[in-house]
Amino acid sequence: MEGAGYRVVFEKGGVYLHTSAKKHQDPDSLIAGVIRVVEKDSDVLLHWVPVEEAGDSTQILFSKKDVSGGDSCTSEEEPTFDPGYEPDWAVISTVRPQSRHSEPTRGVEPSSPRGSWAFSVSLGELKSIRRSKPGLSWAYLVLVTQAGGSLPALHFHRGGTRALLRVLSRYLLLASSPQDSRLYLVFPHDSSALSSSFHHLQLFDQDSSNVVSRFLQDPYSTTFSSFSRVTNFFRGALQPHPEGASPDLPPPPDDEPEPGFEVISCVELGPRPAVERAPPVTEEEWTHHVGPEGRLQEVPVLKARIFSGGLSPGLRRDAWKFLLGYLSWEGSAEEHKAHVRKKTDEYFRMKLQWKSVSPEQERRNSLLHGYRSLIERDVSRTDRTNKFYEGPENPGLGLLNDILLTYCMYHFDLGYVQGMSDLLSPILYVIQNEVDAFWCFCGFMELVHGNFEESQETMKRQLGQLLLLLRVLDPPLCDFLDSQDSGSLCFCFRWLLIWFKREFPFPDVLRLWEVLWTGLPGPNLHLLVACAILDMERDTLMLSGFGSNEILKHINELTMKLSVEDVLTRAEALYRQLTTCPELPHNVQEVLGLVPPTEPRSPSPPASPLPLSPTRAPPAPPPPEDTAPQPDSSLEILPEEEEESAES
Repeated sequence: MEGAGYRVVFEKGGVYLHTSAKKHQDPDSLIAGVIRVVEKDSDVLLHWVPVEEAGDSTQILFSKKDVSGGDSCTSEEEPTFDPGYEPDWAVISTVRPQSRHSEPTRGVEPSSPRGSWAFSVSLGELKSIRRSKPGLSWAYLVLVTQAGGSLPALHFHRGGTRALLRVLSRYLLLASSPQDSRLYLVFPHDSSALSSSFHHLQLFDQDSSNVVSRFLQDPYSTTFSSFSRVTNFFRGALQPHPEGASPDLPPPPDDEPEPGFEVISCVELGPRPAVERAPPVTEEEWTHHVGPEGRLQEVPVLKARIFSGGLSPGLRRDAWKFLLGYLSWEGSAEEHKAHVRKKTDEYFRMKLQWKSVSPEQERRNSLLHGYRSLIERDVSRTDRTNKFYEGPENPGLGLLNDILLTYCMYHFDLGYVQGMSDLLSPILYVIQNEVDAFWCFCGFMELVHGNFEESQETMKRQLGQLLLLLRVLDPPLCDFLDSQDSGSLCFCFRWLLIWFKREFPFPDVLRLWEVLWTGLPGPNLHLLVACAILDMERDTLMLSGFGSNEILKHINELTMKLSVEDVLTRAEALYRQLTTCPELPHNVQEVLGLVPPTEPRSPSPPASPLPLSPTRAPPAPPPPEDTAPQPDSSLEILPEEEEESAES
C-alpha cells in the first residue's frame, strides 16, 4: 500500500490489545487492530490502529516524533509495565502511549475510547522487544522504548509475530539477550549508533568503533570472537542495508566459535533433485554377495541397494537379522551357527526367570505384575487384522507376550512401555522364530529405546531436530504452524515414537523399516521421512486455513493413506537438496550425520525461533568400527508343548 509520502511494507490484522488484567478476557476488553510497518519520508514507523466496525481500516494514523520530552501519563492507578516480569499469561501495559502530535485521519477517531489506544513509534526509538513464551495461548510482543516505557502488548490472535520480526530485521539488528533468549535487544544499522550501544553495554574490551567497523565488514568472525551469544533472525540483518551495501560478505571462518554461539541464518537451498527408487533386492542378487564360507561381500554396495529399493519379501527373514545387528555382516556361516546356539541358551535362561515366578510371588512383585498386565492388554489389540495375529487363540499372540516379558528381564531399567508391541509385531511376522525375533527386537530397541524413557528427553530432542530441518526446508510452513499453536510439532510425536508403524499399511511398514535400518544416507532419515510427509501435505494445511485442532485431525486422518515409495523418494530428495547446500548450518549437518556432534545436545528443543549454527567445514569421517562376528539362527517357532520341553 502506498500513498503520498509513505509506503506500507507490512500489514497484519487480528492484532489485539487486552485492556483487562484478568486471565480470561471479556469481549469488551479486547481491542482488535492492525499493525503496520510504514516507510514515511526518511523514517520507518511501527503503527497500530484499532479497527472499528464502521471505520475504514485502510486509513493510517501517522505520528510525529515527540521532541518536547513530555511527562509520562503514568499514575499510581496505572503502574508502568515491567518487562522483566513474566506472568503465565500476557497482560498489556496499562500505561497509555505518550501523547503525540498526530496528523488527522479518516479512520478511528482519536477522541473515541478505542481510538485513544492507537500508537505510532519510530523504529529508532525502540530499545528492546520481548516475545511471549512458546505455546502460551496467543503469542504477543512487548515493545520497550529508549525512554524506558513500554507500549501496550500486541497479541497476535492470527499469528504473525515471526513475520513482523522478520520485517523489522530489515531495518534493525535484533540480538537476543544472553540472560533471556526471549528478549531481543534492538540496535540500528547505523554504525555510530551501534558503536554507542556497544559502548554502553560494555560488550567489548576494545574500542567500540573499531569493533563495529569489523562487525559490518565481517559479521561472522567478529561475532565469533566477541559475543558470548548473539541471535539474529536473518543474515540480511547482519549485513549493511542494501542501499549502502558494499562488497559481498566473506565466507565464515573455519575457527571454532565460542560454546553457545548460534546464528539464525537464511539458508538458500538449491533446486530439489529428482530421485528414482530402485527395484527391491532379490534373492538371486543377495546370493551374488555371499562369498566363501558364507561371508557376505561388498556389504556397502548391498546396503546401498537395500536403501534404494528395499528387499523382496522372501529375503527379509535372513536379511533383517543382519540389518538389526543380530548377525554380523562379516561372520561366516559356522560363526553364525555358534552365535545362535549361544543366544538361544541366553534367551531361555531369561525366559525361565519370569516363567518360574509363582502367582504368590507375583502378587508381591508389583513391577512384574504391572508389566504382565500392560503387555497382555497391548498384545490383545496389536495388529489383530493381520492374519498372523487374528483369532482369539492365535499362537502369534502368545509369542508376542513371551518375547515382551522376556525383554523385561533383558532390560530391567526400561522394562515394557506401551508401543513396544507395535515394534515387535512386524519383526515376529517376518522372522517367524521366537529366539531370532527376540534378538532382532533387541537390536531395534538399541536404536529407539530412548523414545520410551520416562524423561522423554530423546523425543523432545528429536522434535527439536525435526523443527530445525523443517525450518531450513520450508520456513513459511514453520511460520504457519507456529501461528496456529502447532509449531512444537507435537502432532508428529507418534510418528517418531514407533517409526510410523501406524501411519502406513503393514507391508509398507516392512519396506520403510528395512530402508531406515541401513543407516543410509545418515542416522536420522526418519526425521526426513516426517519432513517429506509434511512437505506433501503443506498446501492442504496452509491453504485450508486449518487451526491447531484441524491440523491434528488432518494428520491423524493420513493413517493408511500414504504411499511409502512416494514418501521415501521425497525424503531422499530432501536429503540431497540439503547436502548440496554449500552454507548448510553446522547443527543441521550434525542432524544429517555429515559431521560428528561437537558438544552434547540439549535434551529439549530450543524456544522458538530455533537457531541455526554457522556453517563449518566437515571433518574427515570417523573410521568404521569393527563388530564381533554373529552367526545365523536355525531355531523355528515352537509349539507350546515343544516350548515347555525346551525350557526344561
